[in-house]
Amino acid sequence: QAQLVESGGGLVQPGGSLRLSCTASGFSLDYYAIGWFRQAPGKEREGVACISTSRINTYYADSVKGRFTISRDNAKNTVYLQMKKLKPDEPGVYYCAIGEFRAIVAGVAQIWGQGTLVNVSS
Repeated sequence: QAQLVESGGGLVQPGGSLRLSCTASGFSLDYYAIGWFRQAPGKEREGVACISTSRINTYYADSVKGRFTISRDNAKNTVYLQMKKLKPDEPGVYYCAIGEFRAIVAGVAQIWGQGTLVNVSS
């Protein structure tokens, strides 16, 4: 069964860092762009970052540019989201998803993970 599993969420203080992981099973990530999304309580899901199959193209939401970095390790079938200088308004469930690069940037994906919870609080 093809699935994505996120990990690495947790509680972090404002200004702190976390690294999220998204590991695929049942298929290879080599042929897909991968994106990270987040959904805060009471808010719509928003795209955070996306990386193309070749790693040449990346996308970041304006709110995270310079603080978040998306990367992929195809040998481990895993994608990462390094988050630095987290802000108090950035908690929520963080999801990874696969698909075509432009579609993911538009919020459309083929497979979604179940999400990992990030809390930002002092």
